Amino acid sequence: MIKIGIFGKSLGKETFPFIQNLFNKLYAVGAQVFIHDEMHAIVDKNIMVHQLKIFSTYEEIHNQLDFLLSLGGDGNMLSTVTLVRDSGIPIIGINLGRLGFLASINKEHIDKAIDSLINKDYTLESRSLIKLTSPSGVFGELNFALNEISIYKRQPNSMVSIIVKVNDQHLNSYWADGLIVATPTGSTAYSLSTGGPIIHPDSQNLIITPIAPHNLSVRPVVIPDNSVICMKVAERDGGFLVSLDSRTIELESGVELRVEKESFHIQLVRLPEENFFGTIRAKLLWGIDKRN
Repeated sequence: MIKIGIFGKSLGKETFPFIQNLFNKLYAVGAQVFIHDEMHAIVDKNIMVHQLKIFSTYEEIHNQLDFLLSLGGDGNMLSTVTLVRDSGIPIIGINLGRLGFLASINKEHIDKAIDSLINKDYTLESRSLIKLTSPSGVFGELNFALNEISIYKRQPNSMVSIIVKVNDQHLNSYWADGLIVATPTGSTAYSLSTGGPIIHPDSQNLIITPIAPHNLSVRPVVIPDNSVICMKVAERDGGFLVSLDSRTIELESGVELRVEKESFHIQLVRLPEENFFGTIRAKLLWGIDKRN
């Protein structure tokens, strides 16, 4: 019996027919269904379900699931990563939102996606992560990110000065609204919106992308992912914000942040017709211009 977990939150009423279809399909194939407690609060009053096992933590699904389904958009996928962590449970993203680089399976193709899981007609993409190793403990056990680690100013009308070293070699002193260190997966997220390059998930690189730099000649830099990056916001700038994907805290200036590649990977399920280049063409509307 295949064991499938489901995670989702902040889902609107317009998604309920698709969620109902998902549960109907899972029951039809005889799957054992686990559901996150936040998701259970949604379906309990709106969806016809039965024989569910409820979970809320990483410990409850470690070594228990064959797959974890993320319902929603890419933001929900990032939350799903904090549940899976280093368990190796493959994640499959059903896009109930808009863009969906990570949650790439259209809600209209739910039945086909479940059939692919049952028939083992899929591939797994291994995605690297980055972690914040210093200062220790500020994000607890969730000190890693799939997309990016970002620093940005606390005050809306000022910039921050960020000193960056790579493997103890001085890279630059950035005067900007902030700075992003992105993984290959994150190259199509925040980094892309600030002018960073798109890089293939298998490229084994990190991208350092400034946010609205004062010096227009400053450009993103691509480095090997075995590099150690140290960043420090100048003390005169006051406090600043640091984010790991969607989780944000405030720190005092003068604290050095040490960033490096995480030791484990996340496994994403890809269906046979899916590939990275096809996804970016579809999501970024490449080729829509009739002149092409």
